[in-house]
Amino acid sequence: MIPPGETGMGFFNKLFGKKEKETLDEGLKKTKQGFFEKISRVFSGKSTVDEEVLDNLEEALVSADVGIETTVKIIERIEKRVAKEKYLNSTELNRMLQEEIEALLVDAPGSNSYAFDSDLPTKPYIILVVGVNGVGKTTTIGKLAYNFKKAGKEVLLGAADTFRAAAVDQLTIWSERVGVPIVKQAMGSDPAAVAFDTVQSAVSKGADVVLIDTAGRLHNKAHLMDELGKIKRVIQKTIPDAPHEVLLVLDGSTGQNALEQARHFTATTDVTALAITKLDGTAKGGVVLAIANQFKIPVKFIGVGEKMEDLLVFDKHEFVDSLFSLENK
Repeated sequence: MIPPGETGMGFFNKLFGKKEKETLDEGLKKTKQGFFEKISRVFSGKSTVDEEVLDNLEEALVSADVGIETTVKIIERIEKRVAKEKYLNSTELNRMLQEEIEALLVDAPGSNSYAFDSDLPTKPYIILVVGVNGVGKTTTIGKLAYNFKKAGKEVLLGAADTFRAAAVDQLTIWSERVGVPIVKQAMGSDPAAVAFDTVQSAVSKGADVVLIDTAGRLHNKAHLMDELGKIKRVIQKTIPDAPHEVLLVLDGSTGQNALEQARHFTATTDVTALAITKLDGTAKGGVVLAIANQFKIPVKFIGVGEKMEDLLVFDKHEFVDSLFSLENK
C-alpha cells in the first residue's frame, strides 16, 4: 500500500523497478524511434526556435498520432514559453516538449492511484471491463488476473460476454492458465445474470478483485448502453457502490481509431479508467497522449508485449521518460 504522506512518483519509483523500466523501454521502441525521427527533422538547418520550427513541430506531433486537439494545446503552451525565452535550441525545446506532454498526462485525475500490490479501496473490488472485440480485452483481463494474483490477491473472473462462445472459452483458458476461478453460464445467457452470480460468489468466497468481461459490439449504441446499465444495476443489488471501476480497453496500434472507440464508449457508459494494449507493435504510441488529454480519463494500464508481465501499471513520468529516451535498447 502507499505509505502515509507518500504519493505520486516517490511511491511509484519503488514499484517501477529496473525490470519494469526495461520492459517499458523495449515496448515503446517503435513509437519512440518514429517519434524522434519526426522531431529531429523539426530542427533541420535551424539553430534556434522560430515560427517555422513550431510549425514543423506541430506537423510532427500530428503525424505521430498525438492528435490535432492535443497537438494544438501543446504548441500553444510552448509558444507562450518561447515568447519569454527568446533564444532556445533543440535541446531546450525537447526538454520543454517533454514537460508539456507530462503536464497533459498529469491533468488526468486519478493516475497511478493503485498498483497491483497496493491495498485496494474496498473488497471485493469490482472492475467491469469494456471494449470492442479484437482490442485484446479478454487477454488484458487474463493478464490483470495474473498480476493481481502474483501480488497476493484473490481474483475471480466473470464471463459476461455470453454472445460469443469464443469469448467465454478464451476467458476460461485464461482462468486455468492463471489459476483463478471463473463464473460462467451457457452461451446466450443473460450477461447481467452472469455478473450477478459473479459478484455473489466474490462476496461468499472473500475475493479481493473481480474482473467481469462484457460484450464488445458497436453496432447498436442503445443496446450496448442498456446492457451495461442492466449489468450495473444487478451488481448494485449486492454491492451498492459497484462497479468500482469501468475499464475501457483500447488497441493502441489502431491510432486515431482508438480515439473513436473511446469517444463511443465514454458517451455510452461511465468509463473511469483506460487500458491501452499492443503498444509494442506500433509506432502510434502517441495516441496515449491524445486519449488521456481529450477524455481526461486516467490511463491505468498499458500493454507492451505478449508475456503476462508485459501489462504494466501506467506511470506518466516513466512513459514520457521512455518516449524521450534516445537510446535504442
